[in-house]
Order: sequence, then C-alpha cells, then structure tokens
Amino acid sequence: MGLPKFNTQEEFQKTLGTKTAWSAGVAFTFLISFLGYLLALIPGFNHVGQLACAIIIAVAYRQFFGYPEALKPGIIFSSKHLLRTAIILYGLKLNMAVVLQDGVWLLLRDAGVISFSILTTIGLAKLFKADKKISFLLGVGTGVCGAAAIAAVAPIVKSKDEDTAISVGIIALMGTVFSIIYIILRPFLPLDALQYGLWSGTSLHEVAHVALATAPAGNDAIAIGMLAKLGRVFLLIPLCFILIAIMKYKNRESTGSKIEFPWFLVGFIVFSVLGSYVFGHFIPVSDYVMDGLFTLTTWLLTAAMVGLGLNVSLKELRTKALPPLVAMSFTSVALSVIVYFIV
Repeated sequence: MGLPKFNTQEEFQKTLGTKTAWSAGVAFTFLISFLGYLLALIPGFNHVGQLACAIIIAVAYRQFFGYPEALKPGIIFSSKHLLRTAIILYGLKLNMAVVLQDGVWLLLRDAGVISFSILTTIGLAKLFKADKKISFLLGVGTGVCGAAAIAAVAPIVKSKDEDTAISVGIIALMGTVFSIIYIILRPFLPLDALQYGLWSGTSLHEVAHVALATAPAGNDAIAIGMLAKLGRVFLLIPLCFILIAIMKYKNRESTGSKIEFPWFLVGFIVFSVLGSYVFGHFIPVSDYVMDGLFTLTTWLLTAAMVGLGLNVSLKELRTKALPPLVAMSFTSVALSVIVYFIV
C-alpha cells in the first residue's frame, strides 16, 4: 500500500534522478487531490468539499505510511510554489469594480467583521490556552475568506506547514458545518432572500460556503451573498500589508529575521485588476476559459494543501488543534448572531 522504501532521499534521487523525484512528488500531491475529489462526490462528503477531503486523506497517509521522504522535493514545491500560484489566480475571483462600486459602507462593515473575528479568536485562545499561531490563522480564515486567506497570511507570520494545514482543515470543515446549519435554519428565520444572502455572505467562512448556503434561497440571495463576501476578500490585500508592517516592527531588533515580501500578493492584485477591468472589457474572455481557470485554481490549492497536510502528526494534533477549534467555533457563532441582528 505504501510507497517503495528508500533509506535516504539521496538514494532515491540517485536511483531515479532528481527531476524524477521532483515530478513524482508533485504528481503524488495531485494524486491525493484526485482521491479527495472522488471522495467529495460521495453523498455527505460532497458538502465537505474536495479541499478538506484531500487534506483528510493526506493526514491519514502520513499516519499510516509516514512522510514520503523520497518525494520531498516535489511535495515542498507543491506546498510552496503551487500554493502561491493558486493565490495569484484566486485574484480572478475578486471583482474589484463591484466591490468599490458598492461603496465605503460595505468595506467598513467587512473590516469590522475581520477585526472582530481575529481579535475575538485571539482573546478566546488566551482564555483556553490554545496555540497562538493556529488560533490567529483561524481568526483570519473566519474573518476573511477561509483557506485562501490562511494560505496568504501563513508565510507572512512564518507559520509552520503543519499549523497551516491544521488551520485550513478546521476552517474547511467548520465552514461546511455552519453552511449546512444556515440551510436548515433558513425556513424558520424571518429573513427575505436578500437579507439571508447578506447574512450568509457577511458571516460565513469561504466563498464556497456562501455559495452552498445561499443556493437554496435563489439567485438574489446568491448575488448579494457573493457581493458581501467579495468585500471581505478585497480586504485581504490591506490586511496582508498591515501584517507585514507588524512583523517587521516585532523583528526590528532580531538579526537574521527578515520578513520576505510576499510577491505573490502583487500577483493577486494584478489578477484582480485583470479580472475586474481587462478581461471581458478590453480582452474578450469566454466564461468557459474563466471557469477553467477557477477549476485550475482549486486543483493547485488542493495539491498545495496536500503538501502541507503530509506534515501533520495526529499525536500533536490532539493537543494543538482542539483548543483553537473551540475558540474559532465560539467566534463563528458570535459572528453569526451579531450579523443576523445587523442585517
């Protein structure tokens, strides 16, 4: 069942060659991504989604077969470079024109949501004595846009691959749970389609979760929900620059602890501008091509998360993940209740 055993990575590379080891490692992350895709087709798991399913499989593989050292070069490439490529392409999902057209109120409200999510999660983490880094990442994921936000922020705050993978897995799972709860509650709530869509888009974790929760309420709910969510995605840009400034200030006296500028964030901004003002306006791009790019983004992000998931040890997960999960759950419930009364 497991991979062929080699004593060292060098032995593997001498046997098959460095390029082969790299290619096999990348292919391995896509293989698990494909298995996650198949698992997500099964009723029940289809609500969890490909990303979370792939991470579950990756973590399970690590526990049963250990980390595949022989494939390490390709796995690292997926978890680092494919991740940054996915974040850059994710910019196409942000329609800056729509966000800016809606005005300052949308951004102010979403800034409040992000601030509340991060600060509340951090505060509860102190109360529960939870892991600070995982709790912070979960706060960012809850406030902004789930896995994509965690992936963008993680290298800035120098998160360990294991902590990033744990955070992404938790946010994907809990976001799905909350989406299903929203769907169950909708018929009993005194909200029309627009109010329900606004509630979902302002309080749920990821774009996919908003789409899942608003679909039963119709196109109007989906449209307003996505608009509310896009405002939070837009604020990922200033949030990252704020975090860069904070990290530089905290490390100002530390020698050899420089904060690498996340150039992929520039790519995210460029692709946001292209998707908002260029594609479809000056350069005709069909919906088929855009859908293909969105699908590619999902696969790249999934492969990257598999690379991170292979670093997760369940022995440490028991002690590290539960307190942040509890803190994030309390924050999510509070956010849902507050936003409900606002809309």
